Amino acid sequence: LESGKFDVNQNFLAAPEALKEDREIVLKIVSQNGRALSYASDPLKNDKGLVLQAVRQHVHALFYASETLKNDRDIVLEAVRLDKDALLYASDSLRSDKGFMLEAVRQNGHVLKHASEMLANDPDIVLEAVRQNGYAFKYASQALKNDRSMLLEAVRQDGHSITHASEELRYDREFVLEAIRLNSDVLAYLTHDLLQDEDIAREMEITELVGP
Repeated sequence: LESGKFDVNQNFLAAPEALKEDREIVLKIVSQNGRALSYASDPLKNDKGLVLQAVRQHVHALFYASETLKNDRDIVLEAVRLDKDALLYASDSLRSDKGFMLEAVRQNGHVLKHASEMLANDPDIVLEAVRQNGYAFKYASQALKNDRSMLLEAVRQDGHSITHASEELRYDREFVLEAIRLNSDVLAYLTHDLLQDEDIAREMEITELVGP
């Protein structure tokens, strides 16, 4: 596998089956191009160490892993840490497992985008997601988008998350004031009408004087 002797992008498909079954060779190849896992033998697609290496090189290599490894917590967690969309390749069993999803959103809050409807409405999971990344609030259920404490936690992490609140909360003057005091970045996402409010305008002046 010296440089120039094997093109991982073009030649692996046409390689002899014996090569596709050779763990040492395939490991070297997927270390250069994780997607080459697609041409490996079925037993190697079920080799945890080899698949993990492929996923680390190219996260979407998970698509080519065996069904067994798509249900492996360690591999899928590593994949979603790198890219939220990797959760799409995980087994249905993992995607509906609350314990696993709690671990996943702690790695990458945006994984909430691909949670089941039930889990996107689970306060424990959504809270962990927004603690990791406030913008993940975008993917919460409609019911939780009207949850004051949940949104305040999201705002604490990312002021932009207020744009995904329910209309009721977005126009709740007292709530907006509380959000501004947690994170003055919220001011950039308020409506003109709210910015004209005397108390909110005062908070804006204070922010301009002392900084965020």
